[in-house]
Amino acid sequence: MKPTLQVRLGQQLTLTPQLRLAIRLLQLSAVELENEVNAAIDANPLLEREEDAEPAAFEGAGTGDFEGAAGAPGNGEATADAPASPVEAAVDALDEDAPEFRWEDERPAGEGFDGGEREDTRAASGGLREHLSWQLQLSHLPPRDLALGEALIEAIDEDGYLQASFEDIRAALPPSWQPADADIEAVLHLVQRFDPVGVGARSLSECLCVQLGMLSPDTAGLALARAIAANHLDALARHGALKLAASLDTSVGAMDVAVALLRSLDPRPGSGVGGSEPEFIVPDAIAYRHAGIWQVATHGGSQPRIGINRHYERLIGKSSREDDSYLRAQLQEARWLIKSLETRADTLLRVARAIVRQQSGFLEHGAQAMRPLTLREVAEELGLHESTISRATTRKYLRTPRGTFEFKYFFSSGIATDSGGGASSTAIQAMIRRLVDAENPRSPLSDAKLAELLKAEGIPVARRTVAKYREAMNIASSHERQRL
Repeated sequence: MKPTLQVRLGQQLTLTPQLRLAIRLLQLSAVELENEVNAAIDANPLLEREEDAEPAAFEGAGTGDFEGAAGAPGNGEATADAPASPVEAAVDALDEDAPEFRWEDERPAGEGFDGGEREDTRAASGGLREHLSWQLQLSHLPPRDLALGEALIEAIDEDGYLQASFEDIRAALPPSWQPADADIEAVLHLVQRFDPVGVGARSLSECLCVQLGMLSPDTAGLALARAIAANHLDALARHGALKLAASLDTSVGAMDVAVALLRSLDPRPGSGVGGSEPEFIVPDAIAYRHAGIWQVATHGGSQPRIGINRHYERLIGKSSREDDSYLRAQLQEARWLIKSLETRADTLLRVARAIVRQQSGFLEHGAQAMRPLTLREVAEELGLHESTISRATTRKYLRTPRGTFEFKYFFSSGIATDSGGGASSTAIQAMIRRLVDAENPRSPLSDAKLAELLKAEGIPVARRTVAKYREAMNIASSHERQRL
Protein backbone atom coordinates (compact mmCIF):
# COMPACT_ATOMS: atom_id res chain seq x y z
CA MET A 1 0.00 0.00 0.00
CA LYS A 2 1.21 3.49 -0.82
CA PRO A 3 -0.33 6.98 -0.80
CA THR A 4 -1.86 8.13 -4.09
CA LEU A 5 -3.63 11.22 -5.37
CA GLN A 6 -7.09 10.96 -6.96
CA VAL A 7 -9.34 13.54 -8.60
CA ARG A 8 -13.11 13.16 -8.26
CA LEU A 9 -15.87 15.26 -9.77
CA GLY A 10 -19.03 15.67 -7.71
CA GLN A 11 -21.82 18.00 -6.67
CA GLN A 12 -22.70 19.01 -3.13
CA LEU A 13 -25.41 21.33 -1.84
CA THR A 14 -24.08 23.90 0.60
CA LEU A 15 -26.47 25.89 2.74
CA THR A 16 -25.29 29.47 2.92
CA PRO A 17 -26.08 31.52 6.04
CA GLN A 18 -28.70 33.44 4.05
CA LEU A 19 -30.39 30.23 2.89
CA ARG A 20 -30.39 28.83 6.43
CA LEU A 21 -32.00 32.04 7.67
CA ALA A 22 -34.70 31.91 4.98
CA ILE A 23 -35.53 28.28 5.81
CA ARG A 24 -35.70 29.00 9.53
CA LEU A 25 -37.97 32.02 9.09
CA LEU A 26 -40.30 30.13 6.76
CA GLN A 27 -41.09 27.49 9.35
CA LEU A 28 -41.92 30.02 12.10
CA SER A 29 -45.48 31.00 12.93
CA ALA A 30 -46.48 34.66 12.79
CA VAL A 31 -46.16 35.04 16.56
CA GLU A 32 -42.75 33.33 16.61
CA LEU A 33 -41.63 35.47 13.69
CA GLU A 34 -42.52 38.62 15.62
CA ASN A 35 -40.41 37.44 18.56
CA GLU A 36 -37.53 36.59 16.22
CA VAL A 37 -37.62 40.03 14.62
CA ASN A 38 -37.77 41.75 18.01
CA ALA A 39 -34.65 39.87 19.10
CA ALA A 40 -32.89 40.78 15.84
CA ILE A 41 -33.73 44.48 16.26
CA ASP A 42 -32.42 44.44 19.83
CA ALA A 43 -29.15 42.83 18.73
CA ASN A 44 -28.55 44.71 15.45
CA PRO A 45 -28.29 48.53 15.49
CA LEU A 46 -28.69 48.60 11.70
CA LEU A 47 -32.29 47.35 12.01
CA GLU A 48 -35.31 49.43 12.92
CA ARG A 49 -39.07 49.25 12.57
CA GLU A 50 -40.72 51.30 9.87
CA GLU A 51 -43.68 52.38 11.96
CA ASP A 52 -44.40 55.51 9.96
CA ALA A 53 -44.09 53.99 6.51
CA GLU A 54 -47.17 53.61 4.33
CA PRO A 55 -48.68 50.09 4.63
CA ALA A 56 -47.99 47.94 1.59
CA ALA A 57 -51.09 46.83 -0.30
CA PHE A 58 -51.32 43.28 -1.53
CA GLU A 59 -54.24 43.13 -3.87
CA GLY A 60 -54.50 39.44 -4.59
CA ALA A 61 -55.78 38.32 -7.94
CA GLY A 62 -58.77 36.13 -8.53
CA THR A 63 -58.56 32.38 -8.96
CA GLY A 64 -58.05 32.83 -12.65
CA ASP A 65 -55.24 35.37 -12.37
CA PHE A 66 -52.66 35.05 -9.64
CA GLU A 67 -50.00 37.41 -10.93
CA GLY A 68 -50.49 40.09 -8.28
CA ALA A 69 -47.85 41.62 -6.07
CA ALA A 70 -45.61 39.16 -4.30
CA GLY A 71 -45.84 41.03 -1.03
CA ALA A 72 -43.58 42.79 1.40
CA PRO A 73 -43.62 42.90 5.19
CA GLY A 74 -46.74 44.34 6.83
CA ASN A 75 -47.41 46.17 10.06
CA GLY A 76 -46.34 44.04 12.99
CA GLU A 77 -48.63 45.78 15.46
CA ALA A 78 -51.87 44.91 13.74
CA THR A 79 -54.03 42.29 15.40
CA ALA A 80 -56.20 39.54 14.01
CA ASP A 81 -59.33 41.14 15.43
CA ALA A 82 -58.77 44.65 14.07
CA PRO A 83 -58.30 44.74 10.27
CA ALA A 84 -55.18 46.69 9.36
CA SER A 85 -56.11 47.47 5.77
CA PRO A 86 -59.16 47.99 3.51
CA VAL A 87 -58.61 44.50 2.13
CA GLU A 88 -59.10 42.95 5.58
CA ALA A 89 -62.22 45.01 6.16
CA ALA A 90 -63.58 43.65 2.89
CA VAL A 91 -63.60 40.13 4.35
CA ASP A 92 -66.54 41.08 6.51
CA ALA A 93 -68.16 43.54 4.11
CA LEU A 94 -68.07 41.59 0.84
CA ASP A 95 -69.34 38.23 2.09
CA GLU A 96 -72.69 39.05 3.54
CA ASP A 97 -73.98 35.70 2.28
CA ALA A 98 -71.35 33.71 4.15
CA PRO A 99 -72.76 31.47 6.89
CA GLU A 100 -72.22 32.49 10.51
CA PHE A 101 -70.92 29.87 12.88
CA ARG A 102 -71.53 30.35 16.59
CA TRP A 103 -71.38 28.20 19.68
CA GLU A 104 -73.58 29.16 22.58
CA ASP A 105 -73.51 27.60 26.03
CA GLU A 106 -76.95 26.81 27.42
CA ARG A 107 -75.89 27.90 30.91
CA PRO A 108 -75.46 31.61 31.63
CA ALA A 109 -71.86 32.73 31.77
CA GLY A 110 -70.42 32.96 35.25
CA GLU A 111 -73.16 30.91 36.92
CA GLY A 112 -72.92 27.54 38.61
CA PHE A 113 -75.62 24.97 39.19
CA ASP A 114 -77.00 26.91 42.09
CA GLY A 115 -77.42 30.05 40.03
CA GLY A 116 -74.85 31.99 42.06
CA GLU A 117 -71.68 33.57 40.77
CA ARG A 118 -68.63 31.37 40.63
CA GLU A 119 -65.41 32.33 42.31
CA ASP A 120 -62.59 33.63 40.15
CA THR A 121 -60.76 30.53 38.91
CA ARG A 122 -57.98 32.27 37.04
CA ALA A 123 -55.45 31.03 39.59
CA ALA A 124 -56.07 27.47 38.44
CA SER A 125 -56.33 27.75 34.67
CA GLY A 126 -53.56 25.23 33.96
CA GLY A 127 -55.73 22.10 33.73
CA LEU A 128 -58.49 20.07 35.36
CA ARG A 129 -56.29 18.57 38.09
CA GLU A 130 -54.67 21.93 38.84
CA HIS A 131 -58.12 23.51 38.97
CA LEU A 132 -59.40 20.90 41.44
CA SER A 133 -56.21 20.98 43.52
CA TRP A 134 -56.50 24.74 43.83
CA GLN A 135 -60.02 24.38 45.23
CA LEU A 136 -58.86 21.60 47.56
CA GLN A 137 -56.24 23.88 49.08
CA LEU A 138 -58.97 26.39 49.88
CA SER A 139 -61.07 23.79 51.73
CA HIS A 140 -59.17 24.05 55.08
CA LEU A 141 -58.91 20.27 55.52
CA PRO A 142 -56.47 18.50 57.87
CA PRO A 143 -53.20 17.26 56.27
CA ARG A 144 -54.37 13.66 55.90
CA ASP A 145 -57.58 14.66 54.13
CA LEU A 146 -55.60 17.01 51.87
CA ALA A 147 -53.27 14.17 50.91
CA LEU A 148 -56.27 11.90 50.31
CA GLY A 149 -57.93 14.57 48.18
CA GLU A 150 -54.77 14.99 46.09
CA ALA A 151 -54.63 11.23 45.52
CA LEU A 152 -58.25 11.23 44.38
CA ILE A 153 -57.74 14.20 42.07
CA GLU A 154 -54.68 12.55 40.54
CA ALA A 155 -56.85 9.55 39.60
CA ILE A 156 -59.49 11.64 37.76
CA ASP A 157 -59.31 11.45 33.96
CA GLU A 158 -59.80 14.26 31.45
CA ASP A 159 -63.56 13.66 31.25
CA GLY A 160 -63.82 14.06 35.01
CA TYR A 161 -64.32 10.43 36.07
CA LEU A 162 -62.47 8.63 38.88
CA GLN A 163 -60.49 5.81 37.27
CA ALA A 164 -59.05 4.14 40.37
CA SER A 165 -60.45 1.92 43.11
CA PHE A 166 -60.25 2.79 46.76
CA GLU A 167 -57.48 0.19 47.10
CA ASP A 168 -55.45 2.06 44.48
CA ILE A 169 -56.04 5.32 46.35
CA ARG A 170 -54.80 3.78 49.59
CA ALA A 171 -51.70 2.47 47.81
CA ALA A 172 -50.82 6.02 46.76
CA LEU A 173 -50.76 7.19 50.40
CA PRO A 174 -48.02 6.66 53.02
CA PRO A 175 -48.18 3.22 54.69
CA SER A 176 -49.12 4.83 58.00
CA TRP A 177 -52.10 6.53 56.38
CA GLN A 178 -54.60 3.85 55.47
CA PRO A 179 -58.03 5.50 55.55
CA ALA A 180 -61.22 3.50 55.71
CA ASP A 181 -63.62 3.46 52.77
CA ALA A 182 -65.93 5.82 54.62
CA ASP A 183 -63.12 8.38 54.98
CA ILE A 184 -62.28 8.17 51.26
CA GLU A 185 -65.96 8.45 50.40
CA ALA A 186 -66.28 11.60 52.51
CA VAL A 187 -63.40 13.39 50.75
CA LEU A 188 -64.60 12.17 47.35
CA HIS A 189 -68.05 13.55 48.18
CA LEU A 190 -66.39 16.96 48.73
CA VAL A 191 -64.37 16.80 45.49
CA GLN A 192 -67.45 15.88 43.48
CA ARG A 193 -68.98 19.21 44.44
CA PHE A 194 -66.03 21.25 43.32
CA ASP A 195 -66.26 23.18 40.09
CA PRO A 196 -67.13 21.64 37.65
CA VAL A 197 -69.80 19.79 39.59
CA GLY A 198 -69.80 16.03 39.05
CA VAL A 199 -66.05 15.42 38.68
CA GLY A 200 -64.80 12.37 40.52
CA ALA A 201 -67.90 10.33 39.73
CA ARG A 202 -67.39 6.62 39.14
CA SER A 203 -70.22 6.22 36.63
CA LEU A 204 -72.51 8.29 34.46
CA SER A 205 -75.34 7.65 36.91
CA GLU A 206 -73.34 9.02 39.83
CA CYS A 207 -72.15 12.00 37.77
CA LEU A 208 -75.72 13.02 36.89
CA CYS A 209 -76.97 12.41 40.42
CA VAL A 210 -74.30 14.70 41.87
CA GLN A 211 -75.24 17.47 39.45
CA LEU A 212 -78.93 17.02 40.21
CA GLY A 213 -78.16 17.20 43.90
CA MET A 214 -76.83 20.75 43.47
CA LEU A 215 -80.05 22.05 41.93
CA SER A 216 -82.74 23.89 43.82
CA PRO A 217 -85.33 21.54 45.38
CA ASP A 218 -88.16 23.28 43.51
CA THR A 219 -86.61 22.54 40.09
CA ALA A 220 -89.27 21.11 37.77
CA GLY A 221 -88.91 17.37 37.22
CA LEU A 222 -86.09 17.01 39.76
CA ALA A 223 -87.45 14.02 41.69
CA LEU A 224 -88.20 11.97 38.58
CA ALA A 225 -84.86 12.92 37.02
CA ARG A 226 -83.06 11.70 40.15
CA ALA A 227 -84.91 8.39 40.00
CA ILE A 228 -84.07 7.92 36.33
CA ALA A 229 -80.40 8.87 36.81
CA ALA A 230 -80.04 6.49 39.74
CA ASN A 231 -81.84 3.43 38.40
CA HIS A 232 -83.26 3.73 34.89
CA LEU A 233 -80.63 5.18 32.52
CA ASP A 234 -80.27 1.91 30.63
CA ALA A 235 -84.02 1.54 30.27
CA LEU A 236 -84.28 5.12 29.00
CA ALA A 237 -81.58 4.49 26.38
CA ARG A 238 -82.97 1.14 25.25
CA HIS A 239 -86.73 1.73 25.26
CA GLY A 240 -87.20 5.50 25.14
CA ALA A 241 -89.13 7.94 27.30
CA LEU A 242 -92.62 6.71 26.37
CA LYS A 243 -92.10 3.11 27.49
CA LEU A 244 -90.22 4.23 30.59
CA ALA A 245 -93.08 6.56 31.52
CA ALA A 246 -95.50 3.65 31.24
CA SER A 247 -93.30 1.32 33.31
CA LEU A 248 -92.91 3.96 36.03
CA ASP A 249 -96.61 4.83 35.92
CA THR A 250 -95.97 8.51 35.26
CA SER A 251 -97.35 10.92 32.69
CA VAL A 252 -95.59 11.55 29.38
CA GLY A 253 -95.44 15.27 30.17
CA ALA A 254 -93.64 14.68 33.48
CA MET A 255 -91.25 12.28 31.75
CA ASP A 256 -90.45 14.86 29.07
CA VAL A 257 -89.63 17.47 31.72
CA ALA A 258 -87.35 15.04 33.58
CA VAL A 259 -85.57 13.93 30.41
CA ALA A 260 -85.06 17.56 29.36
CA LEU A 261 -83.51 18.24 32.77
CA LEU A 262 -81.17 15.25 32.40
CA ARG A 263 -80.08 16.42 28.95
CA SER A 264 -79.20 19.83 30.35
CA LEU A 265 -76.52 18.20 32.54
CA ASP A 266 -72.93 17.57 31.51
CA PRO A 267 -72.01 13.86 31.11
CA ARG A 268 -68.31 14.80 30.82
CA PRO A 269 -67.82 17.60 33.35
CA GLY A 270 -64.04 17.58 33.12
CA SER A 271 -63.80 18.04 29.36
CA GLY A 272 -64.54 21.76 29.56
CA VAL A 273 -61.63 22.50 31.86
CA GLY A 274 -57.93 22.22 31.24
CA GLY A 275 -55.47 22.31 28.40
CA SER A 276 -52.74 24.82 27.83
CA GLU A 277 -53.23 28.52 27.46
CA PRO A 278 -54.79 29.33 24.06
CA GLU A 279 -52.29 30.44 21.46
CA PHE A 280 -52.90 33.81 19.87
CA ILE A 281 -53.27 33.21 16.14
CA VAL A 282 -52.53 35.87 13.56
CA PRO A 283 -53.68 34.79 10.07
CA ASP A 284 -50.92 34.92 7.47
CA ALA A 285 -53.31 35.40 4.56
CA ILE A 286 -56.92 36.35 3.91
CA ALA A 287 -59.30 34.84 1.38
CA TYR A 288 -62.22 37.03 0.38
CA ARG A 289 -64.66 37.29 -2.48
CA HIS A 290 -64.95 40.37 -4.64
CA ALA A 291 -67.21 40.63 -7.66
CA GLY A 292 -67.86 36.88 -7.44
CA ILE A 293 -64.15 35.98 -7.59
CA TRP A 294 -62.10 34.59 -4.72
CA GLN A 295 -59.05 36.71 -4.02
CA VAL A 296 -56.13 36.45 -1.63
CA ALA A 297 -54.18 39.05 0.34
CA THR A 298 -51.53 38.87 3.03
CA HIS A 299 -52.56 39.88 6.52
CA GLY A 300 -50.85 43.07 7.69
CA GLY A 301 -50.18 41.71 11.18
CA SER A 302 -48.32 38.61 10.01
CA GLN A 303 -45.25 40.37 8.56
CA PRO A 304 -43.14 42.77 10.65
CA ARG A 305 -42.11 45.91 8.75
CA ILE A 306 -38.43 46.61 9.29
CA GLY A 307 -35.79 48.62 7.48
CA ILE A 308 -32.20 49.84 7.61
CA ASN A 309 -31.25 52.48 10.17
CA ARG A 310 -29.85 55.21 7.90
CA HIS A 311 -27.97 56.96 10.70
CA TYR A 312 -25.76 53.96 11.43
CA GLU A 313 -25.49 53.15 7.73
CA ARG A 314 -23.95 56.58 7.07
CA LEU A 315 -21.30 55.89 9.71
CA ILE A 316 -19.86 53.07 7.59
CA GLY A 317 -16.57 54.27 6.11
CA LYS A 318 -16.31 57.08 8.62
CA SER A 319 -15.64 55.10 11.78
CA SER A 320 -12.58 53.33 13.10
CA ARG A 321 -11.52 50.11 11.42
CA GLU A 322 -12.96 47.95 14.20
CA ASP A 323 -16.28 49.82 14.29
CA ASP A 324 -16.46 49.92 10.52
CA SER A 325 -15.99 46.16 10.28
CA TYR A 326 -18.70 45.61 12.88
CA LEU A 327 -21.19 47.92 11.14
CA ARG A 328 -20.57 46.30 7.75
CA ALA A 329 -21.22 42.85 9.19
CA GLN A 330 -24.42 44.04 10.89
CA LEU A 331 -25.57 45.73 7.67
CA GLN A 332 -25.11 42.48 5.76
CA GLU A 333 -27.13 40.55 8.36
CA ALA A 334 -29.86 43.21 8.28
CA ARG A 335 -30.14 42.95 4.50
CA TRP A 336 -30.29 39.16 4.71
CA LEU A 337 -33.12 39.35 7.24
CA ILE A 338 -35.13 41.84 5.18
CA LYS A 339 -34.64 39.78 2.04
CA SER A 340 -35.61 36.57 3.86
CA LEU A 341 -38.79 38.22 5.18
CA GLU A 342 -39.74 39.29 1.66
CA THR A 343 -39.09 35.76 0.39
CA ARG A 344 -41.19 34.31 3.19
CA ALA A 345 -44.09 36.66 2.43
CA ASP A 346 -43.89 35.83 -1.27
CA THR A 347 -43.87 32.07 -0.63
CA LEU A 348 -46.79 32.17 1.79
CA LEU A 349 -48.85 34.29 -0.56
CA ARG A 350 -48.20 31.94 -3.49
CA VAL A 351 -49.12 28.90 -1.39
CA ALA A 352 -52.28 30.61 -0.09
CA ARG A 353 -53.32 31.45 -3.65
CA ALA A 354 -52.80 27.84 -4.73
CA ILE A 355 -54.90 26.62 -1.80
CA VAL A 356 -57.74 29.02 -2.58
CA ARG A 357 -57.63 28.08 -6.25
CA GLN A 358 -57.78 24.36 -5.43
CA GLN A 359 -60.29 24.58 -2.57
CA SER A 360 -62.72 27.20 -3.83
CA GLY A 361 -65.46 24.59 -3.40
CA PHE A 362 -64.82 24.56 0.35
CA LEU A 363 -65.10 28.35 0.50
CA GLU A 364 -68.39 28.20 -1.39
CA HIS A 365 -70.08 25.16 0.13
CA GLY A 366 -68.19 24.04 3.25
CA ALA A 367 -66.16 21.02 4.32
CA GLN A 368 -68.23 18.56 2.30
CA ALA A 369 -66.87 20.17 -0.87
CA MET A 370 -63.20 19.82 0.14
CA ARG A 371 -61.23 18.09 -2.63
CA PRO A 372 -58.21 15.82 -2.13
CA LEU A 373 -54.97 17.83 -2.18
CA THR A 374 -51.37 16.87 -1.49
CA LEU A 375 -48.21 18.86 -0.83
CA ARG A 376 -46.69 17.44 -4.00
CA GLU A 377 -49.48 18.86 -6.17
CA VAL A 378 -48.92 22.37 -4.84
CA ALA A 379 -45.13 21.97 -5.03
CA GLU A 380 -45.33 20.99 -8.71
CA GLU A 381 -47.73 23.81 -9.47
CA LEU A 382 -45.51 26.46 -7.86
CA GLY A 383 -42.18 24.97 -8.93
CA LEU A 384 -41.01 24.57 -5.32
CA HIS A 385 -39.69 21.64 -3.32
CA GLU A 386 -42.21 19.60 -1.35
CA SER A 387 -40.31 20.30 1.89
CA THR A 388 -40.71 24.03 1.24
CA ILE A 389 -44.49 23.61 0.94
CA SER A 390 -44.47 21.58 4.17
CA ARG A 391 -42.68 24.40 6.02
CA ALA A 392 -44.97 26.99 4.46
CA THR A 393 -48.13 25.19 5.58
CA THR A 394 -47.14 24.39 9.18
CA ARG A 395 -48.59 26.83 11.75
CA LYS A 396 -49.61 29.23 8.98
CA TYR A 397 -53.24 30.30 8.94
CA LEU A 398 -55.72 31.39 6.28
CA ARG A 399 -58.64 33.57 7.29
CA THR A 400 -61.81 32.84 5.32
CA PRO A 401 -65.49 33.73 5.72
CA ARG A 402 -65.92 30.23 7.15
CA GLY A 403 -63.30 30.70 9.85
CA THR A 404 -59.53 30.72 10.27
CA PHE A 405 -57.80 27.46 9.37
CA GLU A 406 -54.23 26.22 9.32
CA PHE A 407 -52.93 25.81 5.78
CA LYS A 408 -52.51 22.08 6.44
CA TYR A 409 -56.26 21.78 7.01
CA PHE A 410 -56.80 22.08 3.27
CA PHE A 411 -54.52 19.10 2.48
CA SER A 412 -55.94 15.62 2.80
CA SER A 413 -55.91 12.26 1.09
CA GLY A 414 -58.92 11.07 -0.84
CA ILE A 415 -60.69 8.07 -2.31
CA ALA A 416 -62.20 7.53 -5.72
CA THR A 417 -65.95 8.02 -6.01
CA ASP A 418 -68.44 6.14 -8.17
CA SER A 419 -68.71 9.19 -10.43
CA GLY A 420 -65.03 8.99 -11.31
CA GLY A 421 -63.91 11.92 -9.16
CA GLY A 422 -62.40 12.00 -5.71
CA ALA A 423 -63.56 12.82 -2.20
CA SER A 424 -61.15 14.06 0.45
CA SER A 425 -61.02 12.60 3.94
CA THR A 426 -62.11 16.01 5.29
CA ALA A 427 -65.23 15.95 3.10
CA ILE A 428 -66.04 12.38 4.16
CA GLN A 429 -65.67 13.33 7.83
CA ALA A 430 -68.00 16.27 7.30
CA MET A 431 -70.59 13.95 5.73
CA ILE A 432 -70.28 11.53 8.65
CA ARG A 433 -70.75 14.42 11.06
CA ARG A 434 -73.87 15.53 9.14
CA LEU A 435 -75.36 12.04 9.24
CA VAL A 436 -74.66 11.62 12.96
CA ASP A 437 -76.14 15.02 13.79
CA ALA A 438 -79.33 14.11 11.94
CA GLU A 439 -79.72 10.60 13.36
CA ASN A 440 -82.45 9.46 15.71
CA PRO A 441 -80.84 9.62 19.19
CA ARG A 442 -82.83 6.56 20.26
CA SER A 443 -81.43 4.55 17.35
CA PRO A 444 -77.95 5.88 16.45
CA LEU A 445 -76.35 4.91 13.17
CA SER A 446 -73.78 2.13 13.34
CA ASP A 447 -70.52 2.33 11.40
CA ALA A 448 -71.86 -0.21 8.94
CA LYS A 449 -75.01 1.86 8.40
CA LEU A 450 -72.93 5.02 7.93
CA ALA A 451 -70.82 3.23 5.32
CA GLU A 452 -74.01 2.12 3.57
CA LEU A 453 -75.39 5.68 3.49
CA LEU A 454 -72.10 7.07 2.17
CA LYS A 455 -72.05 4.40 -0.54
CA ALA A 456 -75.57 5.47 -1.55
CA GLU A 457 -74.14 8.98 -2.09
CA GLY A 458 -71.44 7.59 -4.38
CA ILE A 459 -68.62 7.31 -1.85
CA PRO A 460 -67.61 3.66 -1.33
CA VAL A 461 -65.89 3.46 2.06
CA ALA A 462 -65.38 0.43 4.26
CA ARG A 463 -66.86 0.17 7.73
CA ARG A 464 -63.40 0.25 9.33
CA THR A 465 -62.65 3.48 7.44
CA VAL A 466 -65.83 5.03 8.81
CA ALA A 467 -64.80 3.92 12.30
CA LYS A 468 -61.37 5.51 11.86
CA TYR A 469 -62.85 8.83 10.72
CA ARG A 470 -65.48 8.74 13.48
CA GLU A 471 -62.83 8.22 16.16
CA ALA A 472 -60.69 10.98 14.66
CA MET A 473 -63.62 13.38 15.16
CA ASN A 474 -64.13 12.17 18.77
CA ILE A 475 -67.60 10.80 17.96
CA ALA A 476 -68.61 7.99 20.28
CA SER A 477 -69.75 4.63 18.96
CA SER A 478 -73.44 4.07 18.28
CA HIS A 479 -73.85 2.13 21.53
CA GLU A 480 -72.22 4.90 23.59
CA ARG A 481 -74.23 7.60 21.80
CA GLN A 482 -77.40 5.76 22.69
CA ARG A 483 -76.44 5.58 26.36
CA LEU A 484 -75.59 9.31 26.43
